[in-house]
Amino acid sequence: MSDFTSDFWHLFVAGVTLISIIACVVLLWISGTTKASTHADNTTGHVWDEDLKEMNNPLPKWWVYLFIITVVFGLIYGALYPMFGKYQGLLGWSSHGQHAAEVQKMEEAIAPIYARFNDMTPEQLAGDAQAKAIGERLFMNFCAQCHGSDARGAKGFPNLVDGDWAWGHNPESIKTTITEGRMGVMPPMAAAVGSAEDVRNLAHFVLSMSGSPHDSVRATLGRDKWGACAACHGMDGTGNSALGAPNLTNNVWLHGWGEEAIVRAINNGITNQMPAQSTLLNESQIHVLTGYVWGLSNRSGN
Repeated sequence: MSDFTSDFWHLFVAGVTLISIIACVVLLWISGTTKASTHADNTTGHVWDEDLKEMNNPLPKWWVYLFIITVVFGLIYGALYPMFGKYQGLLGWSSHGQHAAEVQKMEEAIAPIYARFNDMTPEQLAGDAQAKAIGERLFMNFCAQCHGSDARGAKGFPNLVDGDWAWGHNPESIKTTITEGRMGVMPPMAAAVGSAEDVRNLAHFVLSMSGSPHDSVRATLGRDKWGACAACHGMDGTGNSALGAPNLTNNVWLHGWGEEAIVRAINNGITNQMPAQSTLLNESQIHVLTGYVWGLSNRSGN
């Protein structure tokens, strides 16, 4: 990939662009100075459809002037803006710079609105009507695509209203999740568990931990294989919020319920990522959104 970041490609793009503009000028000059061989009636001798004759008339002046204006405009534009390779232009404009300026302008405009919330705790924000309204709009814009407009999630996307939080439910953990994102990884464990039958037995033991329907004989056989999973999920299966290992005893199944779903998770592993939102939201917005999300599963605190 280093070939695509060398100066050669900058010069290549700049050269092709400039040569194309020059070629247009040359083409216009040639068409205006070259004399075609014509007959006495100013025709070239080319005839179509029996009586349609080609005349040797010059290009309309308005067309020539418009062509010249277009070429001049192109050269001026290329001098002012980044058109020739990585040349930045005399004005120093860039799409990144324009975006940064617009974001700064937007943040300056909304700063007075958020100022009232900066000293409030997430718990207080969850009970403030204006903060909840703003938090809801932020949630709809940046979170609802995955967690749903009702925040109840879907397969692979956590439910935010049920109180089951793999990474911790306190406001600090929620703010960290929103700000930095999360990467939950369960590696394939089949090799550590044993045979295909051992994997199925372990799946039934996992089902038994939450009181879900299971084969008790298989669950008993699978108990001895639980040690491969206990390092993350704990000996009692209640999970580990520091690792994002879910609680397997509460009958909440993020990636599907049942023997086949658990067997698939053991065999293939699972990778689940929530992207960091700090590139899209400023600190004040994240603070308000944290209060809103915390309040979704703490209705009594609203």
